[in-house]
Amino acid sequence: MPHDPGRMEFQGQISKCQHKELRWFTLALALPPRNFLLPRVRFIVLGSGSGGNAAVVEAGGIRLLVDAGLSAKQLTDRMKASGIDPASLSAVLLTHEHGDHIRGLRVMMKNLPVPVYATPSTAMVVRGGGVDTASWKIFESGAQFHFNGLSVQSFAVPHDAVEPVGFVFRHEDKAFGLLSDTGHITKLIAERLRGVHALFVEANYDDALLEADTKRPWSTKQRISSRHGHLSNAQTAALVSELAPAGLRRVVLGHLSRDCNCPVTAATAVRSSITEVEVICAEQDRTCGWWE
Repeated sequence: MPHDPGRMEFQGQISKCQHKELRWFTLALALPPRNFLLPRVRFIVLGSGSGGNAAVVEAGGIRLLVDAGLSAKQLTDRMKASGIDPASLSAVLLTHEHGDHIRGLRVMMKNLPVPVYATPSTAMVVRGGGVDTASWKIFESGAQFHFNGLSVQSFAVPHDAVEPVGFVFRHEDKAFGLLSDTGHITKLIAERLRGVHALFVEANYDDALLEADTKRPWSTKQRISSRHGHLSNAQTAALVSELAPAGLRRVVLGHLSRDCNCPVTAATAVRSSITEVEVICAEQDRTCGWWE
C-alpha cells in the first residue's frame, strides 16, 4: 500500500455552449443555497483552464473553495450567481502555487477571514508572493483532515510545482476526487481515487493537436507532455477506465487547452474508454455544476 508521510486533523437546466463550429452541452443544475446542508458531497466548477481554476466542494454545511485562480471579482460574482455567499466558505484549499490557481487569492483574503490550507512549500511560495492571511493551515502531502463530517484526503501529484497535491472528499458513503494539474498517473493517485463516485480531472491536450501546434516552441510542448506536465486525453481516459469498475459514475474534465484540445475531442476520447460513466467538460468562462 502507498505510504502517506503524515496525518493531520483540523477542526437540468441544460445550457448550450459553442466551441468553434461544434455544439456541446454542459449540465448546469441550480439549487437553492440551503441545499448545502444536505448529507451529500456536491461540487461546482467556477472556471477551469489556463486562464484560471477554482471549484467549490460542499457537504453537511461545509463549503470549501479549492484554488482561487480567477480574479477576486470573478470568484465572488460566480459564487454569488451560483447561490454561494463567499462569507459561508469554511476554508480555502490550494493544490499548488501556479498563478492560474491562486490569482485571486491575495485580494479575496483581505475580506475573507477563513483559513487557507496548503502544503509547506506551497504556503511558503504563496506567502512570499504577498498573500497575507493570519490563518494558514499547513499540512504535509498525504495528510487527512476533517471539517465536521467532511473528510479531506490529500495526496502527492507529479507536476512542475513545488509541492502539488490532489484531494479526495468524503462524506458518509459518498466520495469526490479532484485531480488538477498532473503529469502522469502514479500508483498512489490511482489508489487514492479508487472508489470515488465523481471525479474532476484535467484533460489538458490531445496528443495530435499538441504535436501539430505551431504557436508553442518545442520546449514548451515537451514540458506540457512531460511526466511533470499535464494529462493528455488518452491518459485521462485510461484513468477513468481504471476507476470505473470501483464505482465511478461521473467525470468532469477540466483545464482543457484552448489551442490543443476542445470539449468534443476530450469528451469523445474519455467516453470511448467506458460507456457507463457520464462525461462532462468544464468551461473557462462560466460555472459548470452543481454535480454530486
